[in-house]
Amino acid sequence: MNTKRAHASHILIPSKSQATQLTEKIQNSRKPLKEFQKMARKHSTCPSSQKGGDLGWFHDKQMVKEFSDAVWTQQIKTVGPYIKSGFGYHIIFVHERDE
Repeated sequence: MNTKRAHASHILIPSKSQATQLTEKIQNSRKPLKEFQKMARKHSTCPSSQKGGDLGWFHDKQMVKEFSDAVWTQQIKTVGPYIKSGFGYHIIFVHERDE
Protein backbone atom coordinates (compact mmCIF):
# COMPACT_ATOMS: atom_id res chain seq x y z
CA MET A 1 0.00 0.00 0.00
CA ASN A 2 1.21 3.46 -0.86
CA THR A 3 1.90 5.63 2.18
CA LYS A 4 3.11 8.74 0.35
CA ARG A 5 0.76 11.49 1.55
CA ALA A 6 0.69 15.27 1.64
CA HIS A 7 -1.35 18.05 3.19
CA ALA A 8 -1.73 20.98 0.82
CA SER A 9 -3.91 23.91 -0.11
CA HIS A 10 -4.50 25.37 -3.53
CA ILE A 11 -6.09 28.22 -5.39
CA LEU A 12 -7.69 27.15 -8.68
CA ILE A 13 -8.17 29.90 -11.25
CA PRO A 14 -8.93 29.93 -14.97
CA SER A 15 -6.35 32.42 -16.31
CA LYS A 16 -2.58 32.48 -16.49
CA SER A 17 -2.44 36.25 -15.93
CA GLN A 18 -4.46 35.98 -12.73
CA ALA A 19 -2.26 33.07 -11.58
CA THR A 20 0.82 35.23 -12.14
CA GLN A 21 -0.63 38.20 -10.25
CA LEU A 22 -1.85 36.18 -7.26
CA THR A 23 1.38 34.16 -7.00
CA GLU A 24 3.46 37.36 -6.89
CA LYS A 25 1.15 38.98 -4.35
CA ILE A 26 1.31 35.93 -2.04
CA GLN A 27 5.07 35.43 -2.40
CA ASN A 28 5.71 39.11 -1.61
CA SER A 29 3.42 39.12 1.41
CA ARG A 30 4.82 39.37 4.95
CA LYS A 31 2.42 36.55 5.95
CA PRO A 32 2.23 34.27 2.89
CA LEU A 33 -0.11 31.64 4.37
CA LYS A 34 -2.63 34.25 5.59
CA GLU A 35 -2.52 35.99 2.20
CA PHE A 36 -2.85 32.64 0.43
CA GLN A 37 -5.98 31.75 2.45
CA LYS A 38 -7.49 35.18 1.82
CA MET A 39 -6.85 34.91 -1.94
CA ALA A 40 -8.25 31.35 -2.02
CA ARG A 41 -11.50 32.48 -0.41
CA LYS A 42 -11.78 35.41 -2.80
CA HIS A 43 -10.61 33.94 -6.13
CA SER A 44 -10.50 30.12 -6.19
CA THR A 45 -13.12 28.27 -8.24
CA CYS A 46 -12.60 25.06 -6.23
CA PRO A 47 -15.06 24.19 -3.43
CA SER A 48 -12.00 24.11 -1.10
CA SER A 49 -12.02 27.93 -1.37
CA GLN A 50 -14.42 28.03 1.60
CA LYS A 51 -11.64 26.50 3.72
CA GLY A 52 -8.95 28.87 2.45
CA GLY A 53 -8.01 26.36 -0.23
CA ASP A 54 -7.23 23.55 2.25
CA LEU A 55 -7.46 20.13 0.60
CA GLY A 56 -6.51 18.21 3.75
CA TRP A 57 -4.37 15.06 3.54
CA PHE A 58 -4.31 13.03 0.30
CA HIS A 59 -2.30 10.25 -1.38
CA ASP A 60 -0.13 11.06 -4.39
CA LYS A 61 -2.37 9.12 -6.81
CA GLN A 62 -5.53 10.98 -5.73
CA MET A 63 -4.65 14.14 -7.64
CA VAL A 64 -3.95 14.82 -11.31
CA LYS A 65 -0.33 14.16 -12.27
CA GLU A 66 0.69 17.81 -12.72
CA PHE A 67 -0.65 18.70 -9.29
CA SER A 68 0.92 15.67 -7.58
CA ASP A 69 4.30 16.28 -9.22
CA ALA A 70 4.28 19.87 -7.92
CA VAL A 71 3.23 18.87 -4.40
CA TRP A 72 6.09 16.38 -4.10
CA THR A 73 8.79 18.67 -5.53
CA GLN A 74 7.82 22.02 -4.03
CA GLN A 75 9.38 23.18 -0.77
CA ILE A 76 7.21 22.78 2.31
CA LYS A 77 5.50 25.90 3.73
CA THR A 78 6.09 27.92 0.56
CA VAL A 79 4.10 28.94 -2.49
CA GLY A 80 5.81 27.60 -5.57
CA PRO A 81 5.32 28.64 -9.17
CA TYR A 82 1.76 28.04 -10.36
CA ILE A 83 1.08 24.96 -12.47
CA LYS A 84 -1.45 24.19 -15.20
CA SER A 85 -3.70 21.13 -15.30
CA GLY A 86 -6.85 20.23 -17.18
CA PHE A 87 -8.80 22.07 -14.47
CA GLY A 88 -6.99 25.40 -14.84
CA TYR A 89 -4.09 27.06 -13.00
CA HIS A 90 -3.17 25.98 -9.48
CA ILE A 91 -1.25 27.97 -6.90
CA ILE A 92 -0.14 25.47 -4.27
CA PHE A 93 0.90 25.74 -0.64
CA VAL A 94 2.32 22.51 0.82
CA HIS A 95 1.79 22.25 4.57
CA GLU A 96 3.36 18.83 5.25
CA ARG A 97 4.37 15.54 3.59
CA ASP A 98 4.69 11.93 4.78
CA GLU A 99 7.05 9.93 2.61
